Amino acid sequence: MTTPPVRGAVDLAALAAQARRSEQGAPAGTIEVTEQSLQELAQRSLSAPVLVVFVSAASPASNDLAARLAQVAVDAGGDISVGVCDVDAQPAIAQALQINAVPTVVALLGGRPAPMFQGSADDEQLRGVVEQLLQVAREAGLSISAEAPEPTEPPLPPLHQEAYDAIERDDLPAAISAYEKALKENPRDVEAKAGLAQVRLMVRTHDAEPQAVRSAAAASAGKFDSDSVQAQLAVADLDVLGGAVEDAFARLLDVVRGTAGDERNAVRERLVELFDVVGADDPRVAAARRALAAALY
Repeated sequence: MTTPPVRGAVDLAALAAQARRSEQGAPAGTIEVTEQSLQELAQRSLSAPVLVVFVSAASPASNDLAARLAQVAVDAGGDISVGVCDVDAQPAIAQALQINAVPTVVALLGGRPAPMFQGSADDEQLRGVVEQLLQVAREAGLSISAEAPEPTEPPLPPLHQEAYDAIERDDLPAAISAYEKALKENPRDVEAKAGLAQVRLMVRTHDAEPQAVRSAAAASAGKFDSDSVQAQLAVADLDVLGGAVEDAFARLLDVVRGTAGDERNAVRERLVELFDVVGADDPRVAAARRALAAALY
C-alpha cells in the first residue's frame, strides 16, 4: 500500500526537477513557466497570444518541440510568446490544466487557456498552429501584426557579393573575375558556377542585334562550318536569354549531331554552360543532358 504524502511535506521529486530545470535552462526564445511567471503570461495574453509547451526530462522530444515552436513563433513575426512548463518541476500547474501527457501545447488567449495539441509535430504543422492562433487573436481584436516580416536573406560570400556589385555597376569583366576566384577557392561552388555562366551569357549578348543574329543563323541552317556553328551558338544564347530554353537546346543538339572535332566540342561546351545558366534542377536540362550524351556516344 502506498503511503499518501503528508500535508505540507516537501515534494522532493518536484524539487529535484526544479533544480534540474534551473541547471538546464529553458530552450532559447522561450520563457520558463512557474506559478509566478504563469500569472505574468496570463496577463500578457490579454494583449497578445501565448503558447505553453508542457515538457519533461523523460521526453527529450518535448524539449525539442518547444525549441522548434519558439523558432516558428519568431519567424511568424514575434507576436506570440512561448513558455515552457516542466511537468516534473511544476506538477501543480500541470494538474490545474489537466495535462496528462507530454508534450502538450496549450494556448493562453485573453487570459484563458485553450488546448492546442498533444504529441509531437513537424515544423509545417507548427506553422499551421501558429497561423491559426494569430488569426484567432486578430479576430479577437488583439494587437497583432498584419503579416509576418519578410525573412532576412543571409549575406553573400565576399566574392559573390563582389560579383553582384560589379554586375550592378555593369562591370561584367569584374564580375567574371570574382566568380572565377570563387571557383578557384571552391570548384564545387554551384552558385558561383551558375553566376559565371550567366555573366558570360550577358557578355556574349550585350551588343547583339537580335534580327541580324537570327538572319545569319537562318542563312546558315543545315551548314556545319565554323561560321555557321558560331551563328547557331549566337541564336541559342538569345533564345536562353529570352526564355526559349527548349528551342536553344534543340538547336545546339542538332549542331552536335552534324559536327565533329573542334566544332562539336565548342557546341558541347556551350550547351553545358547553358545548362548551368538554366539550372541543374530544371527538367529541360535533365532531358537535354540525356540527349547530349546520346548524340556524343
